[in-house]
Amino acid sequence: MNPAAVEPIARALLYEGYSLYPYRASALKNQHRWTIGGLVPCDSGEPSVLQAECLVVGDESTRLFVRARFLHPLMRTDETTQTWQEATEREVAIQEFALAEPKRDEPFAFPAMQPDACIQRAIAGVVELAATHVAERVFRTTVCVRNLSLAGSTDRDELALHTLASAHVALRVRGGEFVSLTDPPAELRALAEECRNEGVWPVLVGEPGSRDTMLASPIILPDYPRIAPESAGDFFDGTEIDEMLALRVLTLTDDEKRELAADPRTRAILERVEALPPSTLARMHGAIRSESLQPGDRVRLHPRGRADAFDVLLAGKTAAIVSIEEDFEGVRYFAVTVDDDPGRDLGEARQIGHRFFFRADEVEPLAGDVA
Repeated sequence: MNPAAVEPIARALLYEGYSLYPYRASALKNQHRWTIGGLVPCDSGEPSVLQAECLVVGDESTRLFVRARFLHPLMRTDETTQTWQEATEREVAIQEFALAEPKRDEPFAFPAMQPDACIQRAIAGVVELAATHVAERVFRTTVCVRNLSLAGSTDRDELALHTLASAHVALRVRGGEFVSLTDPPAELRALAEECRNEGVWPVLVGEPGSRDTMLASPIILPDYPRIAPESAGDFFDGTEIDEMLALRVLTLTDDEKRELAADPRTRAILERVEALPPSTLARMHGAIRSESLQPGDRVRLHPRGRADAFDVLLAGKTAAIVSIEEDFEGVRYFAVTVDDDPGRDLGEARQIGHRFFFRADEVEPLAGDVA
């Protein structure tokens, strides 16, 4: 798995909502944990399985590499944080799965432990991997992660200790490429719509245009998601409000800070924020990102809205940028003329009907054409 492509986003998913401001065990919002991507024990009556299904273009020799990741909760037993839960990272990897293979099951189990005045229950499950030939050089791959643990209780805290929290799946292909389920090519759209995903949604990750890595996320993400470079560290909240959270942490009382410091992960937030230099805090206030594309550059179109017939007809077409426009809400668009439009000269003259508008995430620069 390409760490540079997957790790930043995967870790954000793994710890999304792990602890929320004010990061104290006594805060009501932190007494109801593991709400994102949780696979609960199979005897609880709640969802205990996730399924990630996507398309791969390749052949029988194409190989898949799969990593299922989740958090294994544990309960602290010291007097000051009696009900506080933390977690251990867990991972189950499947290597070198050929698309021609029959279904493969990879059982896993992590034993009960009592490390450092904590209680951690045993958990067990299985990762199931299969591939089905659905068209010429096209396979539908299915990854299921099942929690087979038995809690034997309806107590919320006890159920949490048997839960696979923040569960998600990363996939890499060798000798083939994944198909975007968010914006599939027209010839594969029907097959893409037949993919069934439960509890997760697969998106392409890595550099825009690459198709060798997918992340099946319990949070809705676009293809090629990014972490803002201004973010100095994890606040367990991926909505890019680092400045507000940093300032609020600085306003906590000494008693609140002592409570926050009981968990090493929330203690790291406190230590990082208190050590922030003014220049780093200023970077969080906002950023202006310059457009690398300029009028005259050529691009390939990848409409995402599918609002009308043009979004289908123009998908994959090459075009030239004639201007950069902004709507009343401050959203910027590239106005383009399509290369094979016989009336593109009218578009260049800003005539209606021959200029088309696309957001930055809907255009792909053509190599060598960006100024």
